[in-house]
Amino acid sequence: MSTPALDTVDLGDPATFADHDLDGFWRTLRDTAPMHWNPPVDGRRGFWVLSRYDDIMATYRDNVNFTSQRGNVLVTLLEGGDAGAGRMLAVTDGPRHLELRKILQRVLSPRVLDEVARTVRINTRQWIREAVGSGGCDFAERIASRIPMTTISNLLGVPERDRDYLLSLTKTALSADDEDVDEVDSEMARNEILMYFMDIVEERREAPGDDVISMLIGSAVDGVPLSDEDVVLNCYSLIIGGDETSRLTMIDCVRTLAAHPEQWRRLKRGEVAIETAVDEVLRWASPTMHFGRSVERETELHGVRLRPGDIVTLWHASGNRDERVFARPGEFDLGRTPNKHLAFGYGPHFCVGSYLAKVEIAELLKALRDFTLGFEQTEEALPIRSNFLTGFSTMPVRFTPDHSGLRECG
Repeated sequence: MSTPALDTVDLGDPATFADHDLDGFWRTLRDTAPMHWNPPVDGRRGFWVLSRYDDIMATYRDNVNFTSQRGNVLVTLLEGGDAGAGRMLAVTDGPRHLELRKILQRVLSPRVLDEVARTVRINTRQWIREAVGSGGCDFAERIASRIPMTTISNLLGVPERDRDYLLSLTKTALSADDEDVDEVDSEMARNEILMYFMDIVEERREAPGDDVISMLIGSAVDGVPLSDEDVVLNCYSLIIGGDETSRLTMIDCVRTLAAHPEQWRRLKRGEVAIETAVDEVLRWASPTMHFGRSVERETELHGVRLRPGDIVTLWHASGNRDERVFARPGEFDLGRTPNKHLAFGYGPHFCVGSYLAKVEIAELLKALRDFTLGFEQTEEALPIRSNFLTGFSTMPVRFTPDHSGLRECG
């Protein structure tokens, strides 16, 4: 794919990411235009683009001059706001954000998730063994689509019969597998997720369980119980965040390891720590390309005067490749350390599900290491279309079984 000229790139258009290799574009922005203006196109508002790691970090830390409450991704920022503002954790700031975050951290803490992590390990190893035994599969469909959706569904108490349906909705809500899905389809998918959880919340109010939804129903902020809408919006955030980012990272992980056999050998031989490898997999995949903020108070950055209401976008896709922070950022290095990537954001809105995502990716790497000698991609992978997420919807692979590993772990 070609590298486009700066003045021809529209970062609001999902086709931009499907049709172009933007590595050169991001490098040019970091070097020459760290505060870049993406002009209005086809009736869409213009917005500012931050590409340097340090600027992204500084903006994430600054909850005085910047706010999330008018939306935190382009799809809502460009529409003028997010319906969940002030109720969904990701688009809530101030004291209420702190209280909501405490609630979600309680239900997603490592202590609470220990049992969940054991289930992730059992499921992942079983599914990888089966895939290796059959010789190959579409990894995206057979493995990567199952691990995160099963995990977050177990946490939320989503019945097994509904999980494929929810997966199809999350795949459409903020991205598309092909050109036939437009923004109307995506908006409908987002609404259907909300309606689905509204029904679940009504059921849990009548018959509480030991799942996250029941725990949220029993929670309060400043003595006021969370409303049905509060619970539904945060379930939406959890199902989208819990499925999309882990699934896309896993798919990219297998694709990248297949293309970098020397890094696979390091993993297979135990030359790199799993935890270190997980961070590099996340940096390299950067599945959420950006998050956004609105300017709350007039401020200045790189000599540019930012006014209240201006949209500022923070691009992980660029920050995680910033030469000012990462040595040889264009190299996939499973032993990279330090590795303070931006895959989970930073500051007050650092991803509450980061522990769980790391568990899922770690168990995938361990299962691949134990049960296969290697794998190869057998066909072209199909990229998703999105201006928020990046990755692939298919990943056909062929495995070479590690018979000794399969026997030892049988």
